[in-house]
This record gives sequence, structure tokens and C-alpha cells, in this order.
Amino acid sequence: MQQNSVGYIVGFAAAVCIGCSLLVSTTAVVLKDRQVANQLYSKQTKILAVAGLIEDGSKPPQDEVNDLFENRIETVIVNMESDEVATDSGIEDALRYDQQKASKDPDQSYAIDANLAKVARLPEYIPIYFIKNEEGETDNIVLPVEGMGLWGTMYGFVSIDGDLETIRGLTFFQHKETPGLGAEVDNPNWKAKWPGRKIYGEDGAPAIQVIKGHAGSPDQAPYQVDGLSGATITSNGVTNLLQFWLGEEGFGAYLDSLEAEGSEA
Repeated sequence: MQQNSVGYIVGFAAAVCIGCSLLVSTTAVVLKDRQVANQLYSKQTKILAVAGLIEDGSKPPQDEVNDLFENRIETVIVNMESDEVATDSGIEDALRYDQQKASKDPDQSYAIDANLAKVARLPEYIPIYFIKNEEGETDNIVLPVEGMGLWGTMYGFVSIDGDLETIRGLTFFQHKETPGLGAEVDNPNWKAKWPGRKIYGEDGAPAIQVIKGHAGSPDQAPYQVDGLSGATITSNGVTNLLQFWLGEEGFGAYLDSLEAEGSEA
């Protein structure tokens, strides 16, 4: 067959396409386990960093990460409808539990009223993480949070101190915000502004917010954090998601029950 014939060109193109498809498919299958392991490691280090157990952005060995999770972290599954600890969630491995997938499954989630964070459905069960000190006492609690930014949903973790009133840290592990603007939610300098901020106002409702401009230190502005320059919608999105998840629609009632238990102890 002549190389410049239509049949040859079509056949050659088809062979290249099939070969490339096989190569991509094979690579995806071979690397699947490694991709899953990398995703799990990333999730673990985000939790450890926001809890203050490792430096933000560091990449400790997997053995060290596993050791910290085994000795310093207690995972609790919360039933979001009853605001109680779930004993029959069926979740065998909380770290591998896909909350995003569960929230889209009608059999694993439920619809909620419209809210500023634009969370449409809540999973029936959500894992949270109690961080223990050397004496085995709760030092801080890490909660998963999510909410709409400018271009899509932002997913992250917020850590609150054992007093249940103060933010220890905030981090995001997935978002679609604009590089150099809204994507500054990943900037270590901005994340460093969160520790020490207060969550609840005098009325008991979440008062923490990202403002436009400079807020000052936690002593000067306990409920406010510097806005992201040129990213008002993203800044508002962070405010909305924190007020949602730390309020009655999110973990608020469960945190209230923890506070009541602590006062009775």
C-alpha cells in the first residue's frame, strides 16, 4: 500500500490512536495504587499540618506520618443528622472515606436548605479528628470543611483548640481559585494569620470572617482575618464555609454537646 494513500493514512492514524490508548490505560492501571497512596498521604499531611503536628508544607516519611496518626489522633465518625457519634456508620477506614462522593450519593446523604456556602447535600456520616497531646488529652479538633469559591468548591480542614472557641489553623487541599488571587488561600503567610482567631460572638453564632483589607493581629481583631487582595469572592467564600460548618447547620450542635460534656466533667 502506498504511504500517501487514504487507506494507509487512516490505518496508520488508527494504529497510533490504539497504541496511545493502550499505553495510557496501562499506565493508569499500573499507577493506580501509587496514586491512591499519594492522595492518602497528602490528606494525612494536611491534617497533621493544620493540627500543628508537622510543619506546613513538610513531607515527613510515611512511617512517621502513620506513627502520628496511631499515637496522637483519634478518629470519630459524626452522624450529621443526629449530631452524635455514630457507632454503626459502616466506615471501616475513615482516611479512605470519600466525603465528596458520599455527598453526591442520595443513599449516603441528604439535602439541606439553601445556604451562603452553597452546600447542597450533607453526607450522613463525616469523620473528624481529635488531636491528643503527650498526656492523651484533646489538644485540638480537625474538621473537614467545604464551600463555594469563585470557580468551584473549596475543600479543606479547620482546626479548633480544645476550648472549642479558637481557631488553630486552616488549610485547603482542593480548589479551583485563580492563581495569584484566590489561590492565595494556599499561601503560608495567609494561613499563618488564622491561629488565635475566635469563632463565636456573644450571641453564640459564628462571627469569624475574612474582611476586605487588613485586619490586624488576633488581639486587635479576634474575629477577623485579612482579605485576599483582588479576590473578594474567594474571601467571602472562606467566610461562608467557616460560618456554615462551625454553625448549627454543620458541626455546631455536635461541638455544643462536647462543650456541655466538658463542663460536666
